[in-house]
Amino acid sequence: MSRTENVTLTNMCMIYSGTKVLVQEKTDDDYSGITFPGGHVEMEPRHIDNELTLIPYYENYEVTLEWYQDLDLCKQVDNIDYPYTLDRLKRMYTYLSTHGDCFYIEYKSKLVGDITLKDDEISIIICKEYQNRHIGRRCVQNIIELATEKGLTQVRAEIYSFNLQSQKMFISLGFVPFKENWYVLELV
Repeated sequence: MSRTENVTLTNMCMIYSGTKVLVQEKTDDDYSGITFPGGHVEMEPRHIDNELTLIPYYENYEVTLEWYQDLDLCKQVDNIDYPYTLDRLKRMYTYLSTHGDCFYIEYKSKLVGDITLKDDEISIIICKEYQNRHIGRRCVQNIIELATEKGLTQVRAEIYSFNLQSQKMFISLGFVPFKENWYVLELV
């Protein structure tokens, strides 16, 4: 006899307004009555300009794994001297997409990188052949707008001391160093 049992755990969020709780009245064949609203909010693409759009994350490892095979990029982003494995890439995207707003960067209809706002931290990668075209700058500006929409009071970015190109770009957007490898922008 097995001592294990499969279970499904459900996490529910109650929305309050004073002492009132938001509920939903269901009237379908399977269930009728009062319940809590369910589902999730789908992120929308963020159109930056006629060349750039931030596309909400979806699984696309065939394209993205190629970016993370570039040793220079891996060094810039994670300070590692080896390429990503598919497993590491999947774990990274699973974490970022479930804990933050993770987007692909689409430039002229081609995916060229990704950017994430997790809590108040911005992380970005642009594949090498599309760097130095102000793509990153325009994407970070848009993510700063998203942070403002979310009511954040600051945004931060971790940039290693040897990544002078990223330091210069973030500083040009108003970020200032505040501790080793970290830059911050206060949002008014």
